[in-house]
Amino acid sequence: MRSIMLKDFGSVDNLVYTELPVPSINDGEVLIQIKAISINPVDVKTRIGKGRAAKLKDENPIVLGWDVSGVVSLSKSSLFKEGDEVFGMINFPGHGKAYAEYAAAPASHLALKPANVTHEEAAAATLAALTAWQALVDHAKIKKGDRVLIHAAAGGVGNYAVQIAKHIGAYVIGTSSAAKRDFVLSLGADEHIDYTSQAFEDATGNIDFVLDAIGGENIDNSLKVMKKGGTIISIPSGQNDAVAEKAKAQGMIGYPIMVQSDGEEMKKIAALLESGAVKSHVSQVFDFDQMKAAHLSLETGKTQGKIVIKV
Repeated sequence: MRSIMLKDFGSVDNLVYTELPVPSINDGEVLIQIKAISINPVDVKTRIGKGRAAKLKDENPIVLGWDVSGVVSLSKSSLFKEGDEVFGMINFPGHGKAYAEYAAAPASHLALKPANVTHEEAAAATLAALTAWQALVDHAKIKKGDRVLIHAAAGGVGNYAVQIAKHIGAYVIGTSSAAKRDFVLSLGADEHIDYTSQAFEDATGNIDFVLDAIGGENIDNSLKVMKKGGTIISIPSGQNDAVAEKAKAQGMIGYPIMVQSDGEEMKKIAALLESGAVKSHVSQVFDFDQMKAAHLSLETGKTQGKIVIKV
């Protein structure tokens, strides 16, 4: 099968197309014929030697990728049968091996793809949507009427977070550049703050929950607009290690989280996609032959919604 292996950590030129054997599967696993792959900042960070690189450095070969949608071609699980269309984030934070035509996946990491959603839309709604769900629902337990501030609201995690928070009934404030204002408001945000023209800490306040995807000074400034006892969750940015102590010093709760593969929660996301409560916004679709270009596009940090690769 065609695969893309990472021959060494570094530039996109280290993503090398190669032929690898179709993976075998163990009990409880399925073999997926991949139709679409979604990529995330962690793909880029790992490629350059950060992110999950320390965990993968001894693997041979290293095949990046965790977000997939496809068709079950072989099953050793009672959860899915051959021919089922499935999607999910597989083996994160381990070795996903999704940059390939086939992937072996624990059935417990997957859900059935809704029939009204394309493989590209389903692949998009995996790591990013799961991160948003786990932050908002599992950890922060936001509720109807909460004032929620979502940074980078037009990005991969942010756009799903806005939609999920609105579905729950929160009052949502999203930050982005002015160019993405209409997109953020179209997601359901009640307010938009253009962080390039004003300091968000001067534009809002009385916040119950903050989802931070930036870290560093953004954490300090977010604490200024939060209620006492409020919660800030920071997703991996390389600058969020101090979020807990910074929040505690201000009488608030703060911590970083890392998303975990979870098929049961993928089912909940599938239900939101099926009902139309949440939609995937795919800004760019690249062919499998264009993985390098996809990485370079993601590296700009200007992505609106999600980047997907069609296999």
